[in-house]
Amino acid sequence: MAITGLPPDTDADIARVTEALAMITPRWNVRILLALSGPPLRYSELAAKVSWLQNGQLHPKLKSLCDAGLVQRTEHTSRHVTYGHTDRGAALLPVLPMIVTWAEEHLEKADRPLPAIEQIEDSLTLLTRRHAAAILWVLKSRAEVSGRALARIIMPSSDWTNIYPPLRQLVADGLVDTEGIGQPYRLSVAGDGLGPVLGALSAWSSGQPLTHAAQHPVWGRPGAAPPPKPWVSNVSLPAPSASSAARVAGASHPTWQTRDLFSHTATARPKAALTAGGPRR
Repeated sequence: MAITGLPPDTDADIARVTEALAMITPRWNVRILLALSGPPLRYSELAAKVSWLQNGQLHPKLKSLCDAGLVQRTEHTSRHVTYGHTDRGAALLPVLPMIVTWAEEHLEKADRPLPAIEQIEDSLTLLTRRHAAAILWVLKSRAEVSGRALARIIMPSSDWTNIYPPLRQLVADGLVDTEGIGQPYRLSVAGDGLGPVLGALSAWSSGQPLTHAAQHPVWGRPGAAPPPKPWVSNVSLPAPSASSAARVAGASHPTWQTRDLFSHTATARPKAALTAGGPRR
């Protein structure tokens, strides 16, 4: 069933990206995926890496990630069960550094230096606002659009004034601009800068390599640099507020370590979008 008045292929593209975001945005999901970015782990080993989770919180999170096809539960024997990424889960990891790159450029600065993992979580919060993906898609495709026209495209079966709450939120988040009441809406610089992230999520959710993001019909940028190479981690995760070592590059090819995502080297926060400290997950 169509969710917008857009062409079926565009509608399906938005729905897939929205679903992909819904898989990873819930609290702690990204951190659990990072904890599993090395060899498969027993439940107790994984629990030690995400020790800030209270008793009973990890199991339902793992189940939801398994149900989403991002994590695989392997039962070797009745007493030996491990958890690790599926191929789909591993293919999603290179999108995370792309989100950090966007956040460092477009999020306003916080009171304190933020670990990259928090930059990712703040960015995902913005992208999962209701109707956010559809609004961003339309504005990218059509440059400037009135609120009434947006409503006809995005929510054709609803009262057209229902478009304004999500629009106002995106303006407050710094992803959409307008000159004022009655004036058309357009992407801000930060909103337009989401192209590589949304293009990569579109490629991943449709089962294509992330390199196909540059050819996306809406967000593609032919000739753009390829996405970062996958990064790995085998180190224990610190608690969310803990600091760790600064980013380091691999000797033979660029990789990210989990400690890089928990370091405080990423200090940028959408300019004129988030209050100091940003929305916390």
